[in-house]
Amino acid sequence: MRVHSHVPIIKVPCPPQDCQVLDDLSLHSNCLSNHSLPPLQDTLKQTPLYDFHRHHGGKMVAFAGWSLPVQYTHSHLESHMHTRQQCSLFDVSHMLQTKIFGRDRVKFLESLVVGDIAELKPNQGTLSLFTNEKGGIIDDLIVTSTSEKHLYVVSNAGCMEKDLALMQNKAKEMKASGCDVNLEVSENALLALQGPAMSQVLQAGVSDSLAKLPFMSSAMMVVFGVQGCRVTRCGYTGEDGVEISVPASRAVELAELLLRDPTVWLAGLAARDSLRLEAGLCLYGNDIDESTTPVEANLIWTLGRHILCMFLTDQYSCLFLRALGEVTSGCPSPCLKKNIAMGYVESEYSKLGTNLTVEVRKKSCPALVTKMPFVPTHYYTTK
Repeated sequence: MRVHSHVPIIKVPCPPQDCQVLDDLSLHSNCLSNHSLPPLQDTLKQTPLYDFHRHHGGKMVAFAGWSLPVQYTHSHLESHMHTRQQCSLFDVSHMLQTKIFGRDRVKFLESLVVGDIAELKPNQGTLSLFTNEKGGIIDDLIVTSTSEKHLYVVSNAGCMEKDLALMQNKAKEMKASGCDVNLEVSENALLALQGPAMSQVLQAGVSDSLAKLPFMSSAMMVVFGVQGCRVTRCGYTGEDGVEISVPASRAVELAELLLRDPTVWLAGLAARDSLRLEAGLCLYGNDIDESTTPVEANLIWTLGRHILCMFLTDQYSCLFLRALGEVTSGCPSPCLKKNIAMGYVESEYSKLGTNLTVEVRKKSCPALVTKMPFVPTHYYTTK
């Protein structure tokens, strides 16, 4: 990290253009580029909605080995703001969905993640982390303890191979010692309906009261006549929203039914990325990776009692003192009309209100250390 005029400079790997907020946000790609592959469509995986996306004007790009829409007919800015103000539908079927069965399923998962899975109530979920032997983050994931006597796990597409290998190897090890645990990879599609109008839109198609489904809770539902759907109140935008795990054969049908409501627009990777950054949510591979610990990433709240003491012993203290001075994600904020970024700085420069200078394409731009999220979140909680 270089210092200029007593103000620390942080280099930005791939920042917004010329430190200016763009009127029509192109795909800034600081966050997406690390996950993209060469645009050879015949080498990319396709979700069950691939033809649906093309039919609706989706601009397809390579992301984490998949062909996914970066945006549709609306601009990135329009799509972003519509999600904040109304409701948008995202295809997140590239995510890995896993079910864990058996009487030792909780013991199995707690041997791999940092959270107290045993403390979850039926149909309650939590964010957790796979970590390596040094405390580095292998992946972040959502774990739900279902009332159907299995654990439902959603993890990142870019980490699919290593996540599966980690779970399969541990399951094999535990089975060899007499434990009862079985893994099943779900072939379901996954749709994310996000925005303040979500509840009104979805309530018209379900008999269950969404008022009784708080943030990070889940339930099996019939959604607009489509059976076998798991609806989880969560998302990656900071808005009230749900993720619907739906049988792949009926994913397009459900998407079309949701689009009958004019409030619902289709949205792609570009809006999803700027929305999550405004909400202060990490992107694996950019903001967190195997060299980052939960404490460094401000994710200490994910640590369960069975793991917290280990992370806070002297054995791991050196990991939390790593000197960093780089931006890991950055883009123009459509809501704030200014550039925002996440990153790591040396601890002496991390106090809120500290003035910094960010180097963008050899140009110095002023920056200020501030509290996240940049835009207030609106997760739904019951009173």
